[in-house]
Amino acid sequence: MQVHQHLYALPHFTKSVITIGAFDGVHKGHQKILAALQQEAQRIGGESVLITFHPHPRKIVAGNFSLQMINTLEEKIDLLSQHDIDHLVVVPFTPAFADQSAEGYVRNFLVEKFKPHSIIIGYDHQFGKDRKGNLELLQKMAPEYHYQLIEIPKHVTNEIVISSTKIRNALLESDVETANELLGYDFFFTGKVVNGDKLGRELGYPTANLEYTNSDKIHLGQGVYAVYVKVKEAVYKGMLSIGTRPTIGEGDEKVEVNIFDFNEEIYRQEITVTVKKYLRPQVKYSNLYELEKQLAKDKEDSLRLL
Repeated sequence: MQVHQHLYALPHFTKSVITIGAFDGVHKGHQKILAALQQEAQRIGGESVLITFHPHPRKIVAGNFSLQMINTLEEKIDLLSQHDIDHLVVVPFTPAFADQSAEGYVRNFLVEKFKPHSIIIGYDHQFGKDRKGNLELLQKMAPEYHYQLIEIPKHVTNEIVISSTKIRNALLESDVETANELLGYDFFFTGKVVNGDKLGRELGYPTANLEYTNSDKIHLGQGVYAVYVKVKEAVYKGMLSIGTRPTIGEGDEKVEVNIFDFNEEIYRQEITVTVKKYLRPQVKYSNLYELEKQLAKDKEDSLRLL
């Protein structure tokens, strides 16, 4: 898959089959569109082209800068690269881009940049200034610019919207099993190891304290999870705790991971945590001894589940 992030440097596409969308999560619903994109490109002997935007259009159009994404841009690129797409075009979404008319969007962007043979689009897709462009406009302009329009079935489009909402809600509510089922893969995030108070080490369960590396990335709900941890190129089993550590009375949320059978110094390094199972909620214990006993059980449960 070739990745293009500059509109002025796009290649000359041959019989391109394009689809457009945020594709946040690259989940099972999205994967149906990717399959249709590939199938149509193979049918006509053309190139499959997926067009997405960064930052998310809602951040620019609606000013929703607090919107958190299931995937960072880098994660989305990596996930899409696993689906045999010929080209991924990441369009810088700016106020000027959002301000172009719907007709200008079709003429100066879709047609001029991609010369599409086919456009695969949902019935509810909107584009251009004030979101005045839609499937009907694309149909109206098709004879002039000689592209075919393939409508994504309504039930697939609705499934994508519902799945994305369910995934976000599930992650926020610590329901990682539901999120992973809808995603079709296990949710993961990357964090930078930062200084902690070494309490875990005193209890016999040293933890790497993590700071999210991307503020756009959605945060898991509080709780304890069984996880895999990737450090450099090696993968380890572990358990993750997200919460305010109520037993010792701290108020700020902390993200800590105990990596099993691991004792290297990784301060300031970035590690990737893949979340497999939810174990339990955060609980306030009467003393550190009770907490230590629970941590032993958490480790035992994690090893059994992983």
